[in-house]
Amino acid sequence: MGECQGTGTVLQEEENLIAAAQNIVKALETNKNLTADARKILADLGSQLSSIARENESKQEEESPDEIEELLNSIQDKVMKWELDQSFIWDCGPEEGYEYLKAVEDARKLTERLENLNVAKDSEEDGLLQRAHDILQTAMVRLEEEFRHLLVQHRQPFEPERMSFRSTEDDAVDDGSILSFGDDSVDEVVQRDSLSRGSEEYIIELVNPNVIPDLKYIANLMFDTNYGRECSQAYITVRKDALDDCLYILEVEKLSIEDVLKLEWKTLNSKIRRWIRAMKIFVRVYLASEKWLCDQIFGEVETISSVCFAESSKASALQLLNFAEAIAIGPHQPEKLIRILDMYEVLSDLITDIDALYIGDTVSSVRMEFEDILRRLGDCAKATFVDFENAVATNLSSNPFPGAGNHPLTRYVMNYIKALTDYSKTLDVLLKDNDKEDLVSTSPDRSPSSEDDTSGEFSLASPLSLHFKSLLSILECNLEDKSKLYKDESLRHLFLMNNIHYMAEKVKNSELRTILGDNWIRKHNWKFQQHAMSYERATWSSILSLLKDDGLQNPGSNSISKTLLKERLQTFYLAFEEVYKSQTGWSIPDCQLREDLRISTSLKVIQAYRTFVGRHINHISDKHIKYSADDLESFLLDLFEGSPRSLHSSHHRK
Repeated sequence: MGECQGTGTVLQEEENLIAAAQNIVKALETNKNLTADARKILADLGSQLSSIARENESKQEEESPDEIEELLNSIQDKVMKWELDQSFIWDCGPEEGYEYLKAVEDARKLTERLENLNVAKDSEEDGLLQRAHDILQTAMVRLEEEFRHLLVQHRQPFEPERMSFRSTEDDAVDDGSILSFGDDSVDEVVQRDSLSRGSEEYIIELVNPNVIPDLKYIANLMFDTNYGRECSQAYITVRKDALDDCLYILEVEKLSIEDVLKLEWKTLNSKIRRWIRAMKIFVRVYLASEKWLCDQIFGEVETISSVCFAESSKASALQLLNFAEAIAIGPHQPEKLIRILDMYEVLSDLITDIDALYIGDTVSSVRMEFEDILRRLGDCAKATFVDFENAVATNLSSNPFPGAGNHPLTRYVMNYIKALTDYSKTLDVLLKDNDKEDLVSTSPDRSPSSEDDTSGEFSLASPLSLHFKSLLSILECNLEDKSKLYKDESLRHLFLMNNIHYMAEKVKNSELRTILGDNWIRKHNWKFQQHAMSYERATWSSILSLLKDDGLQNPGSNSISKTLLKERLQTFYLAFEEVYKSQTGWSIPDCQLREDLRISTSLKVIQAYRTFVGRHINHISDKHIKYSADDLESFLLDLFEGSPRSLHSSHHRK
């Protein structure tokens, strides 16, 4: 018996040594820096080891039942030793873990030999096979527990604000270099367009790297023993919990679609900002690291690694996408558009990462859900923009805007589209499907003769340019309707002058200029100048006509009637005072525009007044000249300040 035991033990030890050597050869062969000679030597060594292993297998097949039973007893002692111990094997040291794995590997190989020898024909040997199966099953249950314990016990803390990254570039894998970027490094990393597998990535170590070889060994052994499903499920369960913790650390709440739809905008806006940052970190850092970990443990079988990764990450990924879906199906409120576009751009940027992470038809559900939510957000953004156009068109007023300054709607629309210029590329993609003919028919400023629609410019314009021009034409129509609420024609023109000037300046001094073009700016500069001229005519034409000589002659004579001259001056002063009283309350918010209109008005009024008074100075006494030309010029400087004043109580302005 002793001789039999010695023979079996020696063969087993040789087999273990050969297996270890074969693993070393495989590892060395993966080194890309090997010379051709070195590769040939390794190939020859691998062939020799395989040959020796085949010889040992032949010898083992010749072992007697007594030798097999002795080996089985030895394995059983090692396995059952830990069944009496409540502690975890690896907590007692890696050496203990290695010895246990070696015993289980021996049990697996012995079981295979017994099955291959078809010993079931002999009742005694059939009992050995059953014992081997029982031992192996006991070991598998223990290994599943140990596998789960190692994953939990050696999980690394996830701290987004303070983390280092492992470079997985080909030339850095072997030395496991760690790259540290400082406190805000995670935000710098996630801002990159994408991380493609096989190029530069930065991976955080989710599990202590020292135990990954043991985890991989356990996984391979369990899969080789047809306990892969149990191993996979243990991994998925543990990593699901870790991914849930990741979302908690990133401050992502578990909210149903109904919960999200009930949130007020201020709260929702804050949660969207948090979601955007969390999504980038989750995909580009955490999921990339999770996939890397999965590949390290299950990488020898790519399908298994992909499935384990997909199943462990699916719930957390869908939780994030569920929030985006709630936003996509929510009401199309204009204030949400910027945030919707932010979310769309984030998912659009991450689609390459997702495609690289979820490879293969068996794990396509997350990728398909990701693409579906991206499409829904795009549709939502487009619908929100179109609804905004409709809201501008239907924005009604029952009373004229006080002071005729820049209407809140004008300011809102211009600042709104100015903010949208940051998303011009995205909006061009989302709006490109809209029918240009529909825009032509609905836009009041799209006649064939319009200045900015020459030489095919309209047909060559970007989708965003077409929509912005259409929107601003709608705004102009709305402003025209609002101007009709003013009873005073001068005030109508002042209102339109202010608002069209505001639009033109916003375009000229921002990225809107690139989108709408210089033709649009020139056209609208011309428009507000026309309204300025119309204001002057409506306000001052009748007043300046009082400074003409028509009707001042005595009946039947060409001589000037002093009485009529005196009355004419009094009428002019009353008219001027009325304009002063009302138009000091009118508003021109833009300083330069206000100054330009004052100067233009002053040139006309003061010149006419000086000429009239100078021409008739010999027929007018000082007591009838209520204001000097300098007085009137000074009074005109008070116009358009938005604070009504009166001149009735003063004779001369000091």
